[in-house]
Amino acid sequence: MKRNIFSAFGPGLLFAGAAIGVSHLVQSTRAGAEYGYGLIWALFLVHFFKYPFFKFGPKYASATGESLLDGYKKLGRGYLNLYFIVNIATMFTIQAGVTIVTASLASYLFGITNNLVYWATIILIVSFLILSIGKYELLDKLMKYIILFLTISTLLSLIIAITKNERTFSYAQVLPTDAVGISFLIAFLGWMPAPLDISIWHSLWSIQKQKNTHEKVSVKKSIFDFNVGYFGTMFLGLCFILLGALVMFSSDEKFASNGGQFALQLINLYTNNLGEYAKPIIGIAAFTTMFSTTITTLDASPRAMEKASFLLFSKEKLNYKFWSYLLITGTLLILFVLLNSMLLMVKIATIFSFLTAPVFAILNYKLITSKYTPKEHHPSTIIKIISMTGILFLICFSLWYVSIFFK
Repeated sequence: MKRNIFSAFGPGLLFAGAAIGVSHLVQSTRAGAEYGYGLIWALFLVHFFKYPFFKFGPKYASATGESLLDGYKKLGRGYLNLYFIVNIATMFTIQAGVTIVTASLASYLFGITNNLVYWATIILIVSFLILSIGKYELLDKLMKYIILFLTISTLLSLIIAITKNERTFSYAQVLPTDAVGISFLIAFLGWMPAPLDISIWHSLWSIQKQKNTHEKVSVKKSIFDFNVGYFGTMFLGLCFILLGALVMFSSDEKFASNGGQFALQLINLYTNNLGEYAKPIIGIAAFTTMFSTTITTLDASPRAMEKASFLLFSKEKLNYKFWSYLLITGTLLILFVLLNSMLLMVKIATIFSFLTAPVFAILNYKLITSKYTPKEHHPSTIIKIISMTGILFLICFSLWYVSIFFK
């Protein structure tokens, strides 16, 4: 029985690998650095409201044997067109963003060269080789060790920080009221634990898992796997908030807005406050965090675009390899030529992610409650209420973001 349960592991951990990135290493740590324990409420709130919409991805896949993209097409071709356009507009920038942070950490930890573009190239090539040689099977196995290693190194870092800490913290929760604080809170809520379109990636990984094992995974096992990954991301988000509070709160240092520079500040503050021995532990935790995001994103975007292309155009030439080559080429082009414009491009990608979040939430809810999902797998009344409240939350949140961004 246990062997059957653990054989279903994979897509949920891939979800965790994709989600645990800048949102955790940078945003969660910065939340702790700026507000101590004061934004823990926001971490739990956003996980609560987004839970159903992420859950519907693997649930629909295991219940129907189809991905969410197949379902979107059934709901209306226009929804699939929307996803295709949004993904084209954001996937290069997102890949470049996570890769350059990973490159910053690699340069800091391993030396060799300080040229971040060179390091980014190396990381992309290594990731691509892993995916090309081992395909989904190797990624599936590798991510189990990466997440385990990430969890252990993060917990070790947290234990060191707790034992060395001599300050006391208030557990009072705060709501930022100044413009800078509100902007940060919006970004924190938007990216935690991940953009909602990752639910599409999860459904595709679930289908691929079933193809590779030649075994239909039950909805119950699929949800168990998802819950492990989802609540694991929430737990690690909490760990990074605590790390930020214990190591960086009330620090005189001005924190960089750039993700890569902030990650290096985090490691340096650890080294200064806790001792040189802490550097490799937090450094490995940080690098593992970002590498897991880099490699899962490099797999998921081409996988999603291959499926969307086939459903829209029935062109087999627009396959996984085509989109992988295109994604790597576009990412390197951005890093070589447009590195100085990265901030603007990330902002544009952020706008797309925030504004489309309610759309994907509505689509996922509409699909899981439609005739295309077997009746016995429709959500319970409680989940329906949470979903409707979550959709309202995401709509209000998006309008709030727009009003702040364009003010």
